[in-house]
Amino acid sequence: MSYSFSRLYIFHSKQNVYNHQKHVSFFECEHLSDIVSLFGEQAGTVWQVLHERGPMSESELLTVTHLAEQQLYAAIGWLARENKIRKENNTYQLGATNLVPTIGKDAGKIWRTLEIWGEVDTQSLSRLSRIVEQDVFTAVGWLAREGKVDGAIRNIDEKKILFWLK
Repeated sequence: MSYSFSRLYIFHSKQNVYNHQKHVSFFECEHLSDIVSLFGEQAGTVWQVLHERGPMSESELLTVTHLAEQQLYAAIGWLARENKIRKENNTYQLGATNLVPTIGKDAGKIWRTLEIWGEVDTQSLSRLSRIVEQDVFTAVGWLAREGKVDGAIRNIDEKKILFWLK
């Protein structure tokens, strides 16, 4: 499979800042192959915040990290695959993960869907796998950490993100 997205550039988006570092959103990628590599950077941001501040709710993490919801979910999936994050009483904290049964199962569904359908956008992944969109992003974050998926933005105006198996 060959993908030619190099001529497509992304327009403005808000700047995400934590500890005076610029974090790139999905829609700021200059090269579309950067989307999946962002998951690791965003996971590092979440890990750093939890390391410095301790357990936090989802809304607190969104506020402190300045990540979009999809970015946070992908980062959580990435960290869960690394066995570094757990959820207790609606708060996230560092530690051996307790998220494997849910995210691992969803990652399997996403992988099978991508194996059958090939290149699929997040809304279609949600519909085809019968997983809510936020869980699609945690599963894709998990698969990205395993090096099994790649992604790109197909339609800037609709902010349509596509994923496929590597």
